[in-house]
Amino acid sequence: MHIGGRHYLTGEPCDIGTDGGVITSVTPVSAARSGDLWLAPGLLDIQVNGYDGISFDADELTVDEVVTVAQKLANAGVTGFCPTVTTASPAVTEASVHTIARACEASTMARQRILSIHLEGPYISPLDGPRGAHPRQHVRNPDWDEIVRLQKAANGKIGIITLAPELPGALDVIARARNAGMVAAIGHHAATREQINAAVNAGAILSTHLGNGSHSELPRHNNYIWEQLAHDGLMASIIVDGHHLPPAVVKSFYRAKGESRLILISDVMSGAGLPAGSYTFMGLAVEVKADGSVRLQGTPYLAGSTLKLSDAIANVMDFAGASFAGAITMATANPARLLGVQRERAALTIGARADLAVFRMVGGRPVLVQTIAGGEECYTV
Repeated sequence: MHIGGRHYLTGEPCDIGTDGGVITSVTPVSAARSGDLWLAPGLLDIQVNGYDGISFDADELTVDEVVTVAQKLANAGVTGFCPTVTTASPAVTEASVHTIARACEASTMARQRILSIHLEGPYISPLDGPRGAHPRQHVRNPDWDEIVRLQKAANGKIGIITLAPELPGALDVIARARNAGMVAAIGHHAATREQINAAVNAGAILSTHLGNGSHSELPRHNNYIWEQLAHDGLMASIIVDGHHLPPAVVKSFYRAKGESRLILISDVMSGAGLPAGSYTFMGLAVEVKADGSVRLQGTPYLAGSTLKLSDAIANVMDFAGASFAGAITMATANPARLLGVQRERAALTIGARADLAVFRMVGGRPVLVQTIAGGEECYTV
């Protein structure tokens, strides 16, 4: 397979050849041969709660449903993702991670596209605000023995754990997770400066959806958002849908963290891909609004998103002034580096996986027109 376009990093026209699921050539060509397409690596989304009526923490998640989500994320340019299991009962959490692992065994496509499992909770703050939409009755303190059981059920596929560092036992779990090769992230917390520093010293390297999963009002100077934003030891994932973070906040986060320490995520939930209406998420009634936001029913509070990661590329360019190359980096190279998969993914180089997101510039905004995974077209407009 060959595809021509402009290289996302340089803007130079090139032809990319693929064979056997990997990139075999990257050859300069004339502008006339490249057309008006822009070539980027396939996007990597480290926070996907579900899609199209399917939730990864459902009571009866099936293998086929996991495979379906993996397929449908291609319409957002996503060729690698982390199914995210949110706060639920021990039995539901264990069943969910086990089903995701079974999907990887049953489907080559799912195995290639699922990077790892993201466990977001249940070890989060029980407080209103930081807890977000997670059900209070299932929030609990960090338990390494439970994580070991879950990792066994998941066949070793749990790669990210988001937890509140102020909880009893959190620092020990962070250190153990890092020693076991997992990414320890802090989120849905109300930690002090000292507790955030202690978490980083123990091995935490990521702030999950910074600016969200927090109190609606905070002290203007001494608060955990500023502390994480300023900490050079923490990367930060952000949801750039125009609802979770206002454009000015996105711009400020971008300027503070820089392109190398920001990761674009979708945080999509089961209502994504469905028409506006009422649905259930994490056992709670939610509303998907006409503007694409997801709210707890009858409240202004957010509960996940319907954002396509390809749209986050255009949004961060609009909101923060990021370049196309920089925006792509935040959705490819940065998450790949976080997960340690940068050698095989997130690069348009010989030997890398033949995963591509192909864009066309429309009015200065990149619009996804094609997704290629393993050298095969899996989405086109």
